[in-house]
Amino acid sequence: MSENQLKKEDQLFIHLVNTFVQSAWISLGKVKNPVSDELERNLDQASYYIDLLDMLQTKMKGNLSEWEEQYILHSLSELKLNFIDEKKKKESEPDSGSSKKEEKPKAEKKQKPKPKTSKKTKKK
Repeated sequence: MSENQLKKEDQLFIHLVNTFVQSAWISLGKVKNPVSDELERNLDQASYYIDLLDMLQTKMKGNLSEWEEQYILHSLSELKLNFIDEKKKKESEPDSGSSKKEEKPKAEKKQKPKPKTSKKTKKK
């Protein structure tokens, strides 16, 4: 395999890892969701991305450079520590407090749409 092909594969691998890492941070509510521009916490989804990275690291063991191995291990440890912190926060939140947070954006969304104008003029 050519050196350029190896470099390209290394870049693609790191990009894949970064995609999962960034998605996990968004799911943990540590980074704003680029679509909604809001912090959103979904611990089930965060757990899924962490599990994906864990699986990649396990399956790729022995096929990664030292730097790639350390990069995944460091990323995973940071994500897992933050996941534990977020899980503790969720468990300590009162049920009424978390439902109020969820209800508030829904109420705002219902207030935003403007009333529809009547369509009395029809073409005949």
